Amino acid sequence: MRLVLQRVTSGSVTVDGKVIASIGPGLVILLGIAHGDGEAQARLLAEKVAHLRIFSDEQGKMNLSLLETGGEAIVVSQFTLYADARKGRRPSFTDAALPDLALPLVERFAALLRSLGIPTQTGEFGAHMLVDIANDGPVTIILEA
Repeated sequence: MRLVLQRVTSGSVTVDGKVIASIGPGLVILLGIAHGDGEAQARLLAEKVAHLRIFSDEQGKMNLSLLETGGEAIVVSQFTLYADARKGRRPSFTDAALPDLALPLVERFAALLRSLGIPTQTGEFGAHMLVDIANDGPVTIILEA
């Protein structure tokens, strides 16, 4: 499981001209699922995301977590995080999990964030999405489990 966290002042997801998710300050989380990923990886990364101290305190230091700031999250499934472009000019996505494994894990990861107290929305699995990210900092962090 691979995550790209982007700390945002705002973020949204649009599908077919309709905004399906929208947040203020928080995280837009791009989530890739690989073969062999499961509940353990989802739980580990949800805990990490909720408690990762990447938000600024009153002195401007990254000392606060998403939970401490009351921020929100949008989880966007993105199989392209497992692109392998080492050979040729067209990436291979063979390391990415098939939809029957990936979809339930994306939903489970979002549910775990909610259970930890993070207001969480999602993109639309398998859809062509326009993801609007107002990256704050910019702060972008990659996590893997």
